[in-house]
Amino acid sequence: MGREQEVLNALDVAKTQLYHFTAIIIAGMGFFTDAYDLFCISLVTKLLGRIYYHKDGSDTPGSLPSNVSSAVNGVAFVGTLAGQLLFGWLGDKMGRKKVYGMTLMLMVVCSIASGLSFGNTPTSVMSTLCFFRFWLGVGIGGDYPLSATIMSEYANKKTRGAFIAAVFAMQGFGILAGGMVALVVSAAFESKFPAPSYQVDPLGSTVPQTDFVWRIILMFGAIPAALTYYWRTKMPETARYTALVANNARLAASNMSKVLQVDLEAEHDEAEQSRGNGYGLFSKQFLARHGLHLLGTTTTWFLLDIAFYSQNLFQKDIFSAIGWIPKASTMNALEEVYKIGRAQTLIALCSTVPGYWFTVALIDRMGRFAIQLMGFFFMTVFMFALAIPYHHWTLPKNRIGFVVMYSLTFFFANFGPNTTTFVVPAEIFPARLRSTCHGISAASGKAGAMVGAFGFLFAENGMGVRKALLILGGLNFLGLLFTLLIPESKGKSLEEISGEGEERN
Repeated sequence: MGREQEVLNALDVAKTQLYHFTAIIIAGMGFFTDAYDLFCISLVTKLLGRIYYHKDGSDTPGSLPSNVSSAVNGVAFVGTLAGQLLFGWLGDKMGRKKVYGMTLMLMVVCSIASGLSFGNTPTSVMSTLCFFRFWLGVGIGGDYPLSATIMSEYANKKTRGAFIAAVFAMQGFGILAGGMVALVVSAAFESKFPAPSYQVDPLGSTVPQTDFVWRIILMFGAIPAALTYYWRTKMPETARYTALVANNARLAASNMSKVLQVDLEAEHDEAEQSRGNGYGLFSKQFLARHGLHLLGTTTTWFLLDIAFYSQNLFQKDIFSAIGWIPKASTMNALEEVYKIGRAQTLIALCSTVPGYWFTVALIDRMGRFAIQLMGFFFMTVFMFALAIPYHHWTLPKNRIGFVVMYSLTFFFANFGPNTTTFVVPAEIFPARLRSTCHGISAASGKAGAMVGAFGFLFAENGMGVRKALLILGGLNFLGLLFTLLIPESKGKSLEEISGEGEERN
């Protein structure tokens, strides 16, 4: 056992080095792209409605029928869920590195393809868009378990939480980039092709060139993914996978010494032991050791994502409802994209991005458990504070207050469960099941995102924003209760948390 243990101990106590930061960038750029691709669609759905669903003589601009809107917004989540399960399982079967490049390639190809369409009828354009966004989702889904697992297996035990959280925090920059790209592209087209507002000239308010705008915004997601592809293929397999799952301690040591400065004597190598790989996912032993942990990671992620994604995807509707974005008929198509992009950029800048980095700074001091509990608590409080006196917030003089409260729910989602639900499953399960269990937990989150994407739309139409917000507050409170099932992993080695150390002695 000595050789293998030596490799793992060396990883646990390795000093923080340049390669750790390189790994954060390589894994994090995947997340930057994920967030950009998932959220940029909400910037262009109103534009798509104006271009393809214009009705002559209507007082309001064209908008996507609710079934098309749900499909366009939600189809990427269906793909993401499938990708998380598939690539999570493949990551444990084939190794982290082998499948890491595949997910990125899929994202590059499908980002570009999303901006192309076969035919020019509304049905053919939306069908093409949905088809490629599904496959884009599969690539994005694969990135979740692989990036989290790779980062957790490279990190030392002292700063592991911050490293995994930093990979995830790149999401904030992705959401911010989405808003900024929409601002730049729409402003550039607006200055070149000025148009009257919808109420002045319904047909002229959407110039033909507008069709390029949504395509450019969607295709831009291919650039950051393509830039990091080369570096991903150069990353060695993680030492923990090689030592614990592939049972090759010598290769693990040599892989590690290529990228990290660690003290390992390579001379004495005991014969490789061929031993069984321990219990599987569906065994009684797994259920006894990790059953409640898996229940905790899946339910908290599921509940969090219902709230998080319904908030994020429909913030443009909420801003319109409180009058932060002017009435659609008073703007032309490009102006509307600009205003929606501006709102998303402001929220990302003031609450989303800082929330992620607060977690990075404090996760290894406060611990995962405390941050998650605190985040769910404040999300519950702010949701109820928005929902109960909802009428009060819609009055013009109180709108800024509404936006501040709304921003605070985002801040505590990110300085809270949105980050910790990603970090914890990468730490508490054994190496041979780590990527699979992370994939299952993440897929459960995406099921919540789908409930958020489809459910919030119907809830908002059926019972209004106020009741929808009340329901979200209740779900956040449930998340707080399920957090109690999750163990604290701060400052422990991965083998200590998962019980692999004792199992192998």
